[in-house]
Amino acid sequence: MSGFKKFLMRGNLVELAVAVVIGATFSGLVQALVKDLITPLIAAITGGSEPDFSAYVFTINGAKFMYGDFVNQLLSFLIIASVVYWLVVLPMSRVISFFDRNKESTEKKCPECLSDIPMAARRCAFCTAVLSESSEVTTSS
Repeated sequence: MSGFKKFLMRGNLVELAVAVVIGATFSGLVQALVKDLITPLIAAITGGSEPDFSAYVFTINGAKFMYGDFVNQLLSFLIIASVVYWLVVLPMSRVISFFDRNKESTEKKCPECLSDIPMAARRCAFCTAVLSESSEVTTSS
């Protein structure tokens, strides 16, 4: 029983549970934004009602292919993806780059293989080239 308790109390499991709850809540928020604001805005711009393709079907040898619902879901996905990109990803990447702009570099490029290595490294961990103080590579045997 103590092993199960340790499993439940591990940091990764708790963090994952919090991420799932926040993700589900965020999903509802984005879907409401798209349904209540973005889709009516698109309808207002195009001058019609909200787009609905669910009635679109075609028949081959008596089999009905109801592709309209797929088109609705595809458009919904594209709208949600663009809203998430423009309202969440792009602003967050700008905020992160703003905070990281004055951050001192802790890595340098190996002049031999161009891998990132720590500033204090005397030998590249990837190509094993010996580095001098001026970051010049000397060959090792």
